[in-house]
Amino acid sequence: MREHYRAEGLAEAELAEEPMEQFARWFEQAAASGIFEPNAMIVSTADPETGRPSSRTVLLKQYDERGFVFYTNYGSRKGRELTANPYISLLFPWHPIARQVIVGGVAERTGRDETAAYFRTRPHGSQLGAWASEQSSTVASRAELDRLYGELADRYPPEEQVPVPPEWGGYRVRPETVEFWQGRENRLHDRLRYVRAESGWQVDRLCP
Repeated sequence: MREHYRAEGLAEAELAEEPMEQFARWFEQAAASGIFEPNAMIVSTADPETGRPSSRTVLLKQYDERGFVFYTNYGSRKGRELTANPYISLLFPWHPIARQVIVGGVAERTGRDETAAYFRTRPHGSQLGAWASEQSSTVASRAELDRLYGELADRYPPEEQVPVPPEWGGYRVRPETVEFWQGRENRLHDRLRYVRAESGWQVDRLCP
């Protein structure tokens, strides 16, 4: 199974001065292309004791010059691993347009005010789901999970405000490297990587 990528690529002269500005350009283009959930990203963390990595797909909820924000249960596997080892990798796999963005950085918890403000924008059912699920822990059955959700739905009807779970919140990933990968013909892909340096951002071209 082999795809032939396009002839036009990505040149250094086309890049924005900073990676978050370049990401904004590509994200807008990915969204305009019709890709399903262009904000879906693969989040990879590592166990600090064994060094074993783990990955899962998470939705990006915000990005700006400070970094990339997603939300989760702090007691989940990724939450526990980030508490002990804050180094993280993000991957945006925009296969239909032959592009990827790979981020390496450090994850920091968002403030509770910021977390609460986002939690209020979630659908009522998603707010209840954040309470019902002790993410990454074992559960006896689907019926048990549905029972927990049902109890919460009775306790917090749609017209009643759902409080923010204490162990639920956001992470902001402060990028240290951001690679923009553009598929090219003959597997000679363009890979341009921003690296944070004392004087600002430097850009390296990597062999494909």
